Amino acid sequence: MTEKPKGPDPNMNNPAEAGTKPRSGGLDRQIQAKIGQQLRAMYDEVVDQGVPDRFAELLKKLDGAQSTPKSEEDSRK
Repeated sequence: MTEKPKGPDPNMNNPAEAGTKPRSGGLDRQIQAKIGQQLRAMYDEVVDQGVPDRFAELLKKLDGAQSTPKSEEDSRK
């Protein structure tokens, strides 16, 4: 009985040899590409929405609090 060599699938490192056949439990390259396109489209929509004004104000306050020297914070208490 011949044993299959252990280790990584050699086709994973060479896409030309892998073709579009799915690996055991995997997705073929066309499906992966389609999923990637759809995820990018969804992400682009979220990025285009921008940051709400309320969040921008909170971020400015946090940045200001971080830039305040430790000795000034202690004297406020």
